[in-house]
Amino acid sequence: MRADPRALRFGAAVTSLVLAAVLVTGSSGLLTFQVLVFACGVVWRSPYALLFRAVVRSAPAYTEDSRPPRFAQGVGLVFGVAGLIGYLAGITPLALVATAAALLAAFLNAAFGFCLGCEMYLLVRRLLPAATTEVSQ
Repeated sequence: MRADPRALRFGAAVTSLVLAAVLVTGSSGLLTFQVLVFACGVVWRSPYALLFRAVVRSAPAYTEDSRPPRFAQGVGLVFGVAGLIGYLAGITPLALVATAAALLAAFLNAAFGFCLGCEMYLLVRRLLPAATTEVSQ
């Protein structure tokens, strides 16, 4: 499957806004929403990317492999769940650090087009080529 890089950056921008709002408000409900968005991005497609496709009708100049962004959604999911556990358990430092880490990664993608999770995917793939080849088949 291929991904529109414009939709990925749009999704990262919306994610950045949501996670910033979580840090400002301390809302576990809002973080739960974002965790569900991350989960959708891992399993199928991000709702933010679907929203982008519904609004922007032009075809992208190029597309990219969807596996690295999907992995990045998984990383976001892990940090989101850790933040959610922190908020629900009253472990404020865990909640803030995990949410801030997810925000930083999303912001880097939205502002600079640097997908930290995608780079992690490529690094893992280089370090474990046999394992990733078996999984992708």
